[in-house]
Amino acid sequence: MTESNALAKAEAAAVEAADNTDVVRIVAAVLAAQQAVQQQATPAPACQHQHKPGRSAGEWLALACAVCVGGIGIAFASIAIAIGATCATVCLLILRRVWQDMQKGR
Repeated sequence: MTESNALAKAEAAAVEAADNTDVVRIVAAVLAAQQAVQQQATPAPACQHQHKPGRSAGEWLALACAVCVGGIGIAFASIAIAIGATCATVCLLILRRVWQDMQKGR
């Protein structure tokens, strides 16, 4: 191998290494820019207030008892309305019959 041939190969390798270094720098710059854009695009948390802790077991038990008592109250009220409607219907039927008897002269 001649000295000029080896020198040419070394020169070509140095030029290629310099080009690769530039490419690596460009890729690093592009990656840094993408990372900066992603960090800017990340939204801030939606709310900043403190959330209340959940209900305790005692509160849930009290709520369940209140619903049960309310349901029983509604059931009794419905029964009372049904009894009242039945009594009113019977009373009206009796009064109608009395009215018919009075009209016939009995």
